[in-house]
Amino acid sequence: MSYLTKAIMGLIGTGLLIGFVGGLSHSISTGFAGFSGGAPFMVIAIIVCGLALYDYFDECIRKK
Repeated sequence: MSYLTKAIMGLIGTGLLIGFVGGLSHSISTGFAGFSGGAPFMVIAIIVCGLALYDYFDECIRKK
């Protein structure tokens, strides 16, 4: 795959993942669990999103 195609497709995939996990975290925190019940999931979601961004950078952006 070309560099540009890999960067665009990686950005789309990472954006979808972060949007889904962020929406899920927001839904849990504002729903029945409340903020204190949703806080552990929110911490996990932030870590997962950070790892996804690092993987995108490592696979698609950094020149090897």
